[in-house]
Amino acid sequence: MTAAIIVVIVLVLDQLTKFMVQNSAVLQTQSIPVIPKFFYLTYVQNTGAAWSVFADKTQLLALVSAVAVGVMLWYVITRKPKKWILFALALMIGGAAGNMIDRIWLGYVRDFFDFYPFGYNFPVFNVADIALTIGVIMLILASLKEEDQHA
Repeated sequence: MTAAIIVVIVLVLDQLTKFMVQNSAVLQTQSIPVIPKFFYLTYVQNTGAAWSVFADKTQLLALVSAVAVGVMLWYVITRKPKKWILFALALMIGGAAGNMIDRIWLGYVRDFFDFYPFGYNFPVFNVADIALTIGVIMLILASLKEEDQHA
């Protein structure tokens, strides 16, 4: 699977799920328990980043996202990274672009996965955030593996 296909899959899944949640009449007024006291669907309009850091700094976050996507695309095109790094970067590009689209067109990011692990109210997130997180973890693991091979 090419990196471009991965980016498109992440973008389509992200935007489609956000659209479905945003247009759910039920989620406009209440959370839906999927696993009571642990996992809910809760529609939130987030004007910041994770944990609402930089709340109401939507334009700044959109600019940072655009620069990050541009740098990652430049790296992919010019450096031809190995398969796992390319896969990680494709997930990150798709995730960053998905949230950037929301920030540019709506002025906020649509979040809806709402977890309460061990009673802690974890920040509400979306498919783009999942792709970003998995991509970052993969990138870290690939970097650690490279360090081991050079040691």
